[in-house]
Amino acid sequence: MAAGYAATRYVANDYYFYAAYIVLQYVVIATAWNILGGYAGYVNFGSAGFYAVGAYTAAILYQLFRPPLVAMIVGGGIAAGIIGLAAGYLTLRVKGVYFAIATLALAVVLETIVNNWDYVGGTRGIYVLHPHQVAGFANYARLLFFAMLVLAVASVVLARSIERSRLGRGLAAIRDDEQAAESAGVPTLRLKLFAATLSGALMGLAGAPFPYYVSHLEPGSAFSLAIAVNAIAMPMIGGATSWVGPVIGAVLLGGAQQIATVTISSILNLLIVGLLLIGFVIFAPEGIVGLIRRLWR
Repeated sequence: MAAGYAATRYVANDYYFYAAYIVLQYVVIATAWNILGGYAGYVNFGSAGFYAVGAYTAAILYQLFRPPLVAMIVGGGIAAGIIGLAAGYLTLRVKGVYFAIATLALAVVLETIVNNWDYVGGTRGIYVLHPHQVAGFANYARLLFFAMLVLAVASVVLARSIERSRLGRGLAAIRDDEQAAESAGVPTLRLKLFAATLSGALMGLAGAPFPYYVSHLEPGSAFSLAIAVNAIAMPMIGGATSWVGPVIGAVLLGGAQQIATVTISSILNLLIVGLLLIGFVIFAPEGIVGLIRRLWR
């Protein structure tokens, strides 16, 4: 993080910070998805919904109180975590395709609510204008980059700690054979609710700075298909059973998408994700981490 802050002082081109913000955002989102989808084996198709909850919570707090960015981020994380807990309590008793459909339906319901909510602008969107100057940083783009860097490091450290803990072993047992884990005394519902809450909260934290990044928040950008697709593809390509897999996938795919946006067109972003995902599903179903382990053995 010290190196990241030093970069905000000495790197001249602001575009690097905007691009790095997006890549780091995907690190948080992919890591959040992996806590429930990779560790516990419950595939979540509603990532964009939790991301948007964080973004719109931050926008509402901005309209009401004009709080500092930290308060907006914390508020977005808490709101998305509560939604994750409630949704988990209602849906985690089903598994497989039924759970995936339920999470997708949740995102559709949330988007419908926002589209018809006049206070946040409905389909027109809402403006969130950040200050032109901020203490300690040359401009707000650099502050947003540093804030997302802190969130990315914290989420990765948290995921690594969970993977190596008793909690991580319990989630892995649920992923491998939930009925056997429950028979052995693993509190499966409690662990799944914890994973759903934490996963949702981290996605909300990733989405909370987004209104300041775009200045005009509207449902099409908050509930973007790219968020939902990348949240699944990045851990799967990197390796969904390890904390480092989502980081590798996010840096690889996020970096490739930013390069494609600058050199060719942003329209190709999802095409890049789709082709890479198909290739890895066929030739390396355990992702880059699994492929490296297999080659090492």
